[in-house]
Amino acid sequence: MNKKIAIIGSGNAFFKDEGVGLYAVKYIKENYDFSAEIEFVDGGTLGFLLMPLLQEFEEVIIVNTASEDGLSVGKIMVKSCNEFLDGTLIKKTANEVEIAEMLQICSMADHMANTTLISIVPQDIISVEVGLSEAIRSVWSEYIKTILDVLQKCGIEVVESKKNLSLEEILYTFANPSIEHRRGF
Repeated sequence: MNKKIAIIGSGNAFFKDEGVGLYAVKYIKENYDFSAEIEFVDGGTLGFLLMPLLQEFEEVIIVNTASEDGLSVGKIMVKSCNEFLDGTLIKKTANEVEIAEMLQICSMADHMANTTLISIVPQDIISVEVGLSEAIRSVWSEYIKTILDVLQKCGIEVVESKKNLSLEEILYTFANPSIEHRRGF
């Protein structure tokens, strides 16, 4: 029996680097094929509304930004739920606060998915624009590879598809949600 796996892109696409989790999950969905069914979720800034997913699925991967003392911009972190909640997280955005609080509440439930967070330290979460800073663009390939590696550790075979959408094309879909390839996953 295959595990039920969800990958959630979390963040606000309208505040530059804070949307990186959304962009990454959309990029992976569009550019790769998988040996098992994966639920791709545009978690946006849903925070607490994502709680049912943590009880419905066996594996949940949350892709987002996270700020920690002493870490440089572009630093990629892979953490279990417990590691993420260990107290070192600096909650700079409402989304970071809600994700952390949601995980704390769900961790007390009878059943909670094995949850992994793949976070990147943002440079610019203030500018109101869809896009990424040069610092985050410079580690984009590494960020995508990290996410794919975590999927493979869940037993998922990953194969590059023929679509080959660029980061720019993905950003365009977020900046222009009325086009054919709507923002939603």
